[in-house]
Amino acid sequence: MAKAVYDKLEDGMFAGRIPLCKGVVAFGATLRECEDELRSTLEDWVLVGLKLGHALPVVDEIDLNKGPTLDQVDAV
Repeated sequence: MAKAVYDKLEDGMFAGRIPLCKGVVAFGATLRECEDELRSTLEDWVLVGLKLGHALPVVDEIDLNKGPTLDQVDAV
């Protein structure tokens, strides 16, 4: 969300987008509403991307494209 860009539209509404995440766009009557909607849209975008195996952008060294790493656990 730190990478989000917001604009105030001519009709007084707000538009938000995250340039690194193509298609993540939201609108709201207030900046707060737009921000909340953008967060929800981003969450959905990431979940769908993971489910479909899409390559997601690496943001601030956070890479969701890596598979899980499993550590060996000793038997009890």
